[in-house]
Formats: sequence, C-alpha cells, structure tokens
Amino acid sequence: MELQAGLFLKSTDALNDTVFFEATILITESNAKGALGFVLNKPFGRSLNELEEFKYSLAVPLYEGGPVDQEHLFFIHQRPDLIEEGARVGNGIYYGGNFQQAVAGINDKSLTSNDIKIFVGYCGWDAGELEAEIEEGSWVIVEGNHEMVFG
Repeated sequence: MELQAGLFLKSTDALNDTVFFEATILITESNAKGALGFVLNKPFGRSLNELEEFKYSLAVPLYEGGPVDQEHLFFIHQRPDLIEEGARVGNGIYYGGNFQQAVAGINDKSLTSNDIKIFVGYCGWDAGELEAEIEEGSWVIVEGNHEMVFG
C-alpha cells in the first residue's frame, strides 16, 4: 500500500523499547521527501494554558506528537469552518491552519477537545524510511477515522 495522508499506523512489539511503545500515529503528510505524522495516544501531561504564551487560554490537553521539534506546537482539527488554511488530511481531519483562530475558538468555547488536538513535536521520516519500517514489521497500517483522533 502506498503511504498517504490520512493513514493510521500502530507500532508493533518491535518498537516496545522505544519512544513509539504502543503508539498510534496519524500520517498527515506523505510525499517524495518523506512522511510526517503525530502520535495520537500519548498525553503530554500539561495543558495549553500551562504554557506561558497561552496562560490566559482555557485548559486544553497537549499530546506528545513525536520526538521531532518539541519546541513547537502543531495541531489537527475537524473544524475548517472555524480554522482557515488547514490542509485536508482525509476522514474529515485537517492539519494545521491559522493557530490564532484555533486559540480564539478554544477560548470562546466554539472549539472543544473533541474538535482539536494540539501536539508538542511531531514524527518525521525521510523518503523511503517509513516504508522500510513498515516492511520490516515495526508498524502496521490500521483502520482509523476521526473518532480515533477526537473521540
């Protein structure tokens, strides 16, 4: 199967002693340069309002998106009507967009944690790298939908 945005991956026992132990990942980008995605099921242990820049925001949980670029926040959502410029991933899921609109939506309660998931860091693979990891049995492609992400 060709890698594409919207695929869900589950780690296998081959990754038990790694940062990807029992990880479920949503692939949000896949192209000739490689793939990008987010670990969906690892809470970061802090909320958005615990970060200095967002101390006046409402408490929305943060998730460990992956080991790459943990200095920045990334997000996926299912509300393109409220957040402009997001890239459609599939299954009613969008990656990124106007973060100011997202924070405003959180603060005026038009967005809930059922609509948006915010990550610290992401997962990234160079061209062919993730395909090789799937081939060697580190990942399996699983059925998924927006309920797995936001439910």
